Amino acid sequence: MTVVLPVDAHRPDRGVIERAAACLRAGGLVAFPTETVYGLGVHALDRAAVRRLFAAKGRPAHDPLIVHVASFAGARALVAEMPPMAATLAARFWPGPLTLVLAKSQAVPNEVTAGLATVALRVPSHAVAQALLQASGIPIAAPSANLFSRPSPTRAAHVAADLDGRIDLILDGGPAIVGVESTVVDLTGAQPRVLRPGGVPLEALASVLGAPPLEVGPVDSSRPQPSPGLLERHYSPNAPLTLYEGPADQVIEAIRSAAAEARQAGQRVGLLLVDEDLGKGIEGVVRSVGPAADLDAVAANLYAALRELDNGAVDLILAHGFADARGVGPALRDRLRRAAAGRVVQC
Repeated sequence: MTVVLPVDAHRPDRGVIERAAACLRAGGLVAFPTETVYGLGVHALDRAAVRRLFAAKGRPAHDPLIVHVASFAGARALVAEMPPMAATLAARFWPGPLTLVLAKSQAVPNEVTAGLATVALRVPSHAVAQALLQASGIPIAAPSANLFSRPSPTRAAHVAADLDGRIDLILDGGPAIVGVESTVVDLTGAQPRVLRPGGVPLEALASVLGAPPLEVGPVDSSRPQPSPGLLERHYSPNAPLTLYEGPADQVIEAIRSAAAEARQAGQRVGLLLVDEDLGKGIEGVVRSVGPAADLDAVAANLYAALRELDNGAVDLILAHGFADARGVGPALRDRLRRAAAGRVVQC
């Protein structure tokens, strides 16, 4: 059985943190809260521990990990060089939900980077994550603490649902605040590229970089990518999800029609909606992610809602998409499109 230890999200108990830190130093697997989602941590420089993490998650070896460090100085020790732009972005967004892809140093094992010459680095702001990094004194490789391709965990219960018996310890620090993963920026080319939208808005990056960084397009999933979260199918519930994008009234009509057709075929329909959709005659197992105008609330609720629909034993999920380019809007669109794995209806 995996041990679950409650921990205060703001003032973590020193004894609990030291127990988790000792587990990490010994090669154990520890799930812990960050401001984005729960991460599954191992000693990033311990090859055997990293391999154990991949096995626990069922994660393919060609999908690299993000390494969490306590400070900019900790990141500098893991890279071949620290370009000025990295220092500028770190000064503005670290600690926080920004991951930087840089040329790695020889200290970083190939198991962490999928054999690539780059490493993805982040300094988390969550008090528990920071306490664990400082108490352990090691860099912590930490993908999301779930089975591979499942919706990321934003609560300790989500971690336990996927990984109980597979990992050593879960630190339960309550719900994650941001609810979607970090923004990933690749700084190894001639100009910055956003590989994955996330908790740092693109407009905030643009205010520092002077222009919006480029976003990467579709990738060849058979080849190693410099960042996690780039596969076409990811963050997916067990039930197949179809995403509907377009004007709200047209989306509602399309979902209502599809839901009625599925019910007539004897299927149990899950509905991932926003508050504004409620009371409009769509029948099924409904989970709302919040008001469409409050994207931060939607992000905080998204993965929990997907997992709740799965727990409701639905046969399929119909989801209202997001097209807002502000704030975490691009991250929401990215996560839902990958959860749909190509099943996207333009209304």
